[in-house]
Amino acid sequence: MLSVCVRGSSLVHRGVKHPKVSELSGITRNFSLRSNNGEPRQKLVIVGSGWGGFEVLRRIDRKRWDVTIISPSTYFNFTPLLASCAVGTLEYRCAIESVRRFTPQAKAYQAWCDHIDFKNKTLTCMPATPPLSFENASAPPLDDTTTGFPGTGTTFQLKYDKLVIAVGAYSQTFGIPGVKEHAYFLKDVKDARAIRTRLLECLEQASQPFLTDEQRKSLLHFCVVGGGPTGVEFSAELRDLITTDIRKHYPELEPLTRITLYDVAPGILGMFDRNLMQYAENTFKREGIEMKTSHHVERVEEGKLFVKEQGEVPFGLLVWSTGLAPNPLLLSIGSVQKHERSGSLLTDNNCNILLKDGGEGSTDPDVFAIGDAAIIKGYSLPATAQVANQKAKYVAKKLNQVVRHKQQTAPFEFNNMGSLAYIGNWKALYDRSKAQSGPKTVKTGTLAWLLWRSAYFTMTLSVRNKVLIPTYWFLNWLLGRDLSRF
Repeated sequence: MLSVCVRGSSLVHRGVKHPKVSELSGITRNFSLRSNNGEPRQKLVIVGSGWGGFEVLRRIDRKRWDVTIISPSTYFNFTPLLASCAVGTLEYRCAIESVRRFTPQAKAYQAWCDHIDFKNKTLTCMPATPPLSFENASAPPLDDTTTGFPGTGTTFQLKYDKLVIAVGAYSQTFGIPGVKEHAYFLKDVKDARAIRTRLLECLEQASQPFLTDEQRKSLLHFCVVGGGPTGVEFSAELRDLITTDIRKHYPELEPLTRITLYDVAPGILGMFDRNLMQYAENTFKREGIEMKTSHHVERVEEGKLFVKEQGEVPFGLLVWSTGLAPNPLLLSIGSVQKHERSGSLLTDNNCNILLKDGGEGSTDPDVFAIGDAAIIKGYSLPATAQVANQKAKYVAKKLNQVVRHKQQTAPFEFNNMGSLAYIGNWKALYDRSKAQSGPKTVKTGTLAWLLWRSAYFTMTLSVRNKVLIPTYWFLNWLLGRDLSRF
């Protein structure tokens, strides 16, 4: 799905006192680096390795910039393929690209960014790797700018000349009790692995001879909360799995399986053309996917979903995909204007952050914010991968012009390329009704499915995945998915 959102870095920690590591903080940062023309290279720091941060890393001129990327993940998630990975249509590595494919041209640290000092152009970071046990490791001295931030016992600092904030967002739970403890999210390849493990676990548990059919029905009830692209595509992929491989390998369980899709909205896929929404709903009804729109989840307990309109609903697997919550790093930033509802950083149409102090329209020309971490003031755009990717291309072009002492680019303009969503059984939706240029067409069915697959194949970044993805598509079509649990 072209409109799937991105995932970024995290500051949430941890409550554990880690060993101290000061000597790491100076490694690789004290070299006198120069560009091809002999001038000292400016330091560019990218925070986040999602659709925004990774695209800037790909496109920035690493011969002219001293580039560092900070992210708790060492990879980029190709989020449209996570639903396929969660049910075994693709293997996990098909949906990721390594950040370190660009080293040594750029430095990469697996770490959280816990604090940004815009005045002194300094980042305070926390390693996202396991604690070190070196006896001679000691933390750098703390001062007023770092004290009080989570996990500062082992922090290290980085200086920047230019900064790109692309930390993405977290899954929105709306404060509903039990969601974080008992639901699965689908924003990272780790989430896809966890969902697939639990899915196969439910099948094996339901196969035990001492269970009643009622108990089996509870274990084989798969609930999805959220009728957006992520929830719809996962439901479709799961239905494909049930009607093919589960029917073949668990014939006695397949009639007991059930998929229910919940959403507070009156319909699913609200960002698509109305006719496409109706087509998707009719397809789901034919495929046996139950849709509970205008339903409100009140709380979640282990194996139980409490819905206002239904009461207690037992489940074996609950996947939660209801929107975005601000990254904790954004909550720690107090000097920048923020969007009232989402908490995202506000920027001008050059993607520079807007400061609270300094008057109306005051910006920091050295700091850019893109992706789900940012909203252009007065410019309403969806929180999608497409928007994050286009902003990243714009910022990279702008920075490359700056370092070449050329005229800077015009303000950012979003070019809507359309949206895609898979709805199961070799059918998809293709919506260009809101595109700014080109034909404003909408397509459904197998033709849209071919466009869906060709688009994702084209967007795949590495040659390795351009080989792996069609190979797995073909093998699973020919031989079926692997249902081994390990």
